[in-house]
Amino acid sequence: MDTLNKRIVQADSALSTLREALCLESPSALERDGTIQRFEYTYEIFWKVCQRFLDVVEGIRCASPKSCLREIGANIPLAEPETVLLMKATDDRNLTSYTYREKLAREIHERLPAYVELMGKVLGEIAVRIQKQGNGRPAG
Repeated sequence: MDTLNKRIVQADSALSTLREALCLESPSALERDGTIQRFEYTYEIFWKVCQRFLDVVEGIRCASPKSCLREIGANIPLAEPETVLLMKATDDRNLTSYTYREKLAREIHERLPAYVELMGKVLGEIAVRIQKQGNGRPAG
């Protein structure tokens, strides 16, 4: 559980750096690209927190980001549009890693605030579940 708690702290920290970058009004191309880079590392720690939470607390094993986020959607639970948004975030994360296109970068940057809000919601719910478990519930 300590590893999971440490990862949650790391994910919250990464999410804070992404929020900070999104506060820039009219970012330059360089600032936009830096914000997308922050999204990449935030997303990576986020899905790994979800993976670890599912394993440790829910007893569910998953290997890929999409499978883990589908399980999170079912176990938190999230509304269907929120689960779909997590899948879109995964797609965008993959696109940012393997290709660079100006139009795509602008489009992804525009979607980042919604991703940040949803990742924060999920991390908050995970933290609540862990706290409940620490107050007498047996490990999953």
